[in-house]
Amino acid sequence: MIGFTSAQSYYLSRQPADMRKSFDGLSGLVRQGLGRDPLSGEVFIFFNRRRTMAKILVWDRSGFVVWSKRLERGTFELPRKTEAGASVVLSWEELVMILEGVSLGSIRRRKRYSRGKTAA
Repeated sequence: MIGFTSAQSYYLSRQPADMRKSFDGLSGLVRQGLGRDPLSGEVFIFFNRRRTMAKILVWDRSGFVVWSKRLERGTFELPRKTEAGASVVLSWEELVMILEGVSLGSIRRRKRYSRGKTAA
């Protein structure tokens, strides 16, 4: 069973992916396209050009897991972040909103306490 948490790091590929790719093809995109290690436990998100399909690749200690979703109607709304690079860093909350069809432009966060990460 796979579960995504706020403790994980999420990377959304800026380039559309060929949805025929599976474990090896997606891990190749992570290595070559994003410059990251697919065995790191980080979560990598890919969408097709039309934004009607999503695939998520993650290593779960003993092997790769590929999660996929195809919309029957509509498209996924992707964030308009201005970060440079091949990927966009997402939070767990942003990923859930994208997959559930929440309009990211209309979201306004209320202030909440957030404990910063401590250095190890």
